[in-house]
Amino acid sequence: MANGALQSEATRWLVENGPKELEQLFRAIVYHPAAPILIADNDRNCRYASAGAGKLFGLPRDKIIGSRLDDFAAPSFKAQIAQLWQTFLQQGEQQGTLQLVSPDGSMRDVEYTAKGNVLPVRHVLVLHDKTATAETEHAEKDRTQAWVQDYALFLVDVNGCVVSWYSGAARIYGYKEDEALGQPVSFLCPSEDTLSFKLQEELKRAFAEGHFGNEDWHVKKDGARFWANVITIALKDESGELQGFARMVRDFTKRHERDEKLRRSRARIRPIPAESTIAGVVSGEFDRIPEANDAFLELVGYSQEDLPSGRLNWLDLTPPEYSALDELAHEEGLRFGACTPYEKELLRKDGTRVPVLVATAVLKLSPFRWITFVQDLRERDRLESVEREDVEVKDDFAEIVGTSAALRRVQQQVEVVAPTDANVLILGETGTGKELVARAIHRLSPRKKLPFITLNCAAIPTGLLESELFGYERGAFTGALSQKIGRFEMAHRGTLFLDEVGDIPLDLQPKLLRALQEKSFERLGGTKTIPIDVRLVAATNRNLTQMMGDKLFRSDLYYRLKVFPITTPPLRDHPEDIPILVRHFTKKYAGKMNKQIDKIPADMMRALASWSWPGNVRELENFIERAVILSRGPNLRAPLGEIRADAPETASSDTLEQVEREHIIRVLRESGEVVSKAATRLGVPRTTLNAMMRKLGISRKDL
Repeated sequence: MANGALQSEATRWLVENGPKELEQLFRAIVYHPAAPILIADNDRNCRYASAGAGKLFGLPRDKIIGSRLDDFAAPSFKAQIAQLWQTFLQQGEQQGTLQLVSPDGSMRDVEYTAKGNVLPVRHVLVLHDKTATAETEHAEKDRTQAWVQDYALFLVDVNGCVVSWYSGAARIYGYKEDEALGQPVSFLCPSEDTLSFKLQEELKRAFAEGHFGNEDWHVKKDGARFWANVITIALKDESGELQGFARMVRDFTKRHERDEKLRRSRARIRPIPAESTIAGVVSGEFDRIPEANDAFLELVGYSQEDLPSGRLNWLDLTPPEYSALDELAHEEGLRFGACTPYEKELLRKDGTRVPVLVATAVLKLSPFRWITFVQDLRERDRLESVEREDVEVKDDFAEIVGTSAALRRVQQQVEVVAPTDANVLILGETGTGKELVARAIHRLSPRKKLPFITLNCAAIPTGLLESELFGYERGAFTGALSQKIGRFEMAHRGTLFLDEVGDIPLDLQPKLLRALQEKSFERLGGTKTIPIDVRLVAATNRNLTQMMGDKLFRSDLYYRLKVFPITTPPLRDHPEDIPILVRHFTKKYAGKMNKQIDKIPADMMRALASWSWPGNVRELENFIERAVILSRGPNLRAPLGEIRADAPETASSDTLEQVEREHIIRVLRESGEVVSKAATRLGVPRTTLNAMMRKLGISRKDL
């Protein structure tokens, strides 16, 4: 009875608060496309506009938002707009032509496609200028495909069942509201491609990371399949308790092919001279640029005075032929947190162009905030035009084994951020190679010949961590018989890598923040201020956003660390690298053990490639080392029974709550029933784990 009441309360919370959260996500997605898109309410008020709409109307986006559609119509057409709109509200869909007035007073016919109630009282209009020149006609039509015309938005409860189903979802999937409500979200996926635990994993990752993006095949009511771009957001109440999930789905069937071609076209970045440096760092909210360093402003020909006046707009700096690459980068940022670095040109204030390499990281989804690193390629292009030599890309990632797109994305992000002194936060599950990424950043940086100092914050007792970081003076405490140099001082002019930074105690975080901000510190027991020049790279497998909500991690330190985030992908997201890794580790350990292993049986390789490897590359490496030990001849003999025995059973009807319960019980058992130890492994505070155990009904008898 009580459990039912809790579910009912959570559903009410979702229905009341979910649409607002979805609208914030909707805005983050809609603002960027070059297609002219408007979001309007029942009274024809423009609640939001895309970059393309600004170009179509010849106005800044903030001048469109808040205006009525009637304000842009020809005087003789305004009465007709009202009539058309009333018909549209009744029918839910409409196509037609509007007569609009340009800022210069000229008239033009604009085609439109309208879709109603994508969210409650939120309608989408996609526009197309019929007077577009012949050269841009094809591009305009390409921009008005399915992925900008309609959006499936819906809400899902903590058990993975649909609780709100809006009109866009009904149009895309073909299910009416009464057919979708109460259904597990898995009913939208082809049965042959879908395992229940896969969908549960999506929801769990959205819960852990705040949001999660992926692409996969989905199925409509009539059985037709389409390539779906899905973004899932975890919705939490003011106390941080999970209430459910918001999902947005777009039909990327045709765009998927285009994006793959774009990815292949930018796959190989030409080598950049070592003396080339990052020209600029720029950050913004949606298309506004409130902050940019002097190097970037000089690169594009603007000044600091242009920032507060609003004359500098990120989307206005891009020539139209690069809009498809920019949109692809935007979508990658939504899914992965950062985009693959790519080459483009920027428009300078005087109208000239400059070739650059850019990489953008998403700092926040709601409201949408980003940071971009820009590298000047003029020197490289000048050298190429003189020398005309083809230079092979040097391999600076010898320790990072794999050729997948996921790993290339990480490598290219490293190449962009390494030449700077920006702090880097490496996120990812345990065993995904975060330290290897940190070493690659140091190796590619101007500090590569200087110290690379590491410290695992989880491996040092809490009381000793401060002295490990900052050192101490003789007599600072009992047993301090001599002076000790801390890791910060050891890393002077080099790189300091703080692994498991989420384990730094709350009371020590202000001192770390102060050292980063002021570039100086005092040893424990000392009074002398010591200046430092340290490039900080931090890593964690914990959910720092959740920890901030639980008051276990300072938000100011988090944003100081997260200047440029890099997420190392779990092995299950790039299984195509497993055969390469298996061969690499086999060769490595066979050489160490003086064994000759020439063959890996095909059925063994298939089994290894199909396993999900929850411990990621580290687990795979340990497994192959054990296999090499067991091998007595030229064939690798792997104890496949170990991973098959651990394989989870396909649970087609398990709810998210049941999966969470079983996972917590297993971790508690493996932790010797010690709650604090299990909480550390799960990446949550002990109090949160106790609350989850009470909610899920976990007691000692279950262990």
